[in-house]
Amino acid sequence: MPASSAPVETLDYRHSPLPVREGLAASQRRAWARLAEPGEWWPAAVRIAIAEETRAATACAFCAERKAALSPYSVSGRHTAATDLPDVLVDTVHRIRTDPERLTRRFCDAALAGGLSDAEYAETVAVVATVVAVDTFCDAMGLPRHALPEPVAGEPRRRRPAGAKPGLAWIATVAPEDVTEGEAGLYDGLAAVNIHRALSLVPAEVVGFFDLDAEHYLPDALLRDFGTEYRALTHAQIEFLAARVSAINQCVY
Repeated sequence: MPASSAPVETLDYRHSPLPVREGLAASQRRAWARLAEPGEWWPAAVRIAIAEETRAATACAFCAERKAALSPYSVSGRHTAATDLPDVLVDTVHRIRTDPERLTRRFCDAALAGGLSDAEYAETVAVVATVVAVDTFCDAMGLPRHALPEPVAGEPRRRRPAGAKPGLAWIATVAPEDVTEGEAGLYDGLAAVNIHRALSLVPAEVVGFFDLDAEHYLPDALLRDFGTEYRALTHAQIEFLAARVSAINQCVY
């Protein structure tokens, strides 16, 4: 799909066929700006390359063949890569993007055995999720996807949360009671349920992704305020759509 040439600071929907809330557009601008910055573990150039592979994956012939197979491990081949990222990272991005319902611990363990750290894996998931969220919004609106921003110079911070522990998921996570001063604010405004803890090896990605999520869905505190409708869609309509999308994607969360 063609991309617009709008830079991050002018990413808006003035020409959209349907009105778009400014809060929603602003959250996407923040997400795009964050995408272009050095992460906790990946330099900005790698983050943008991950975004490019996220988009390329849907046109990858090997991904299509693997998706159609009874098991993703029953076929072999090479991805149609859009970047020079290492093979293990390309495969990780493409699998997450094209076949998420069949991801297993075996897949995660293979990525870690191939050279990714668990924190790099978490940041990769976050970048893919961010790009898919914004791209699919544009797709649904019948609008061109936004051009990816230029990477910002700088080095990753590489700070691992002191309270990260294994046990909840395939990779370590940070429980609310284990948040230290270094991750202050990690779960502000969030219930710290499993979906919030999933990316907690990279606290900035939890904060950033759920900033985007709150505008596209509802802030956590409003989810069960059934007496007030905060969107053009009602709570019931929102949850109906969410349930349908989850069923299509075979998301059993």
